[in-house]
Order: sequence, then C-alpha cells, then structure tokens
Amino acid sequence: MGFKQLSGVIAAGFLAFLTVFPAVAEPVRIVGFGDSLMAGYRLDPGQSFPERLEEALRARGHDVVIANAGVSGDTTSGGLERLDWSVPDDTDIVILELGANDMLRAVPPPVTERNLAEMIERLQARDMEIILMGMLAAPNLGSAYRDDFDGIFPRLAENYGIALYPFFLDGVVTQPSLMLDDGLHPNAEGVEIMVDRVLPLVEASLANREG
Repeated sequence: MGFKQLSGVIAAGFLAFLTVFPAVAEPVRIVGFGDSLMAGYRLDPGQSFPERLEEALRARGHDVVIANAGVSGDTTSGGLERLDWSVPDDTDIVILELGANDMLRAVPPPVTERNLAEMIERLQARDMEIILMGMLAAPNLGSAYRDDFDGIFPRLAENYGIALYPFFLDGVVTQPSLMLDDGLHPNAEGVEIMVDRVLPLVEASLANREG
C-alpha cells in the first residue's frame, strides 16, 4: 500500500472515530466578578451567590461552572486593576457586580461609570458576554448623588448592549430577616432570594450559548 493510500485509510478511520465518539460539550464557564456581595461575606462555604446560582442552574439542567471572583471591599477602581487576571480567557459569561463600595465611599459617579465602562470594553474585546448587576445609592447621600449614581447602570447597559439586572439586592435589602446584622449584606436566606430573582436573566444568556 502506498503512502497516499495509507494516509487515506488513516483519515477515513479518524473520521469514523469522530462519528462514533462525538466531542464532549464543554460546560458554560461563568465568572461572578464583584465585591463582598459576590464573595459571600460572613457566609458559610457553599452559601455565596455564585455557588448557589451554580447549583440552581445545574438543577435546571444547565451544564455550567461558576467561579467566584468576588473580593470584599472592592471598588470599581480595584476591580479594574485585577480584571484581566481575575477573569480567565475561557470565560463565556461574566456577572459584573461592582459599585456598592464606590457609593458607600461617595466616589464621584463619573469615576464609577468610567471604570465600569472600561471593564465592559475589555471583556467584550475578549468575546465575553456580560450581565451587569445594578446598584442603587443610599438615601442619605442626597438626591443629586442618587440620581447620578442610579443612572450609571441602565446607561451602561444601553450603551454597550448588555443584560442588566437593575438592583442586585432587590427584595432583600428592605427585609431585616434576609440581611446580616450589619444591614448591608444578605444572609444565606437572602442569597436564595437573590438567586431566584436573577435566575431568569442568567438562563436567557445561557439560551444564547446552548441554543
């Protein structure tokens, strides 16, 4: 048998192998990139938002892996500095949750918006889908600050064509029974509420990947 004939036989055999043993689909890789609200401040192992979201999605039949890249105390400036090495190149979806600590420190809203915009641009340049978690300013900061800050997240979502969950602590922050005693962070029960409310938006993003 000549070399060309042998090569043809090997190639045919390889194609037959691929037919019998199709490639195994990789899980959708998600990174939860944020601050203490993402990290799971004062919660037990397995109770953080990324962990509970991963379990909920898997229970609904989605093949996902969610990495927790939350850092307590992080601001948008800190997030921008660590973004490139905190989000691996094989990431499909990033849940971007930053801004609460900017607000608590009364960082000028234009600074927060510029930092978030640069993060979004960097992630989109790496072909990653983004789900933006919105935040609302505390009432004691005044109406002018509140209006400027609250407008950041809808504006970024519209400008960059990304999914927006308007308020990450929706349904939780006004319920003391769902918050830790500091009044700033959800307890384990509160995280479950947050997961339930965010779940449809994440599933919509997964439909684009799995369809």
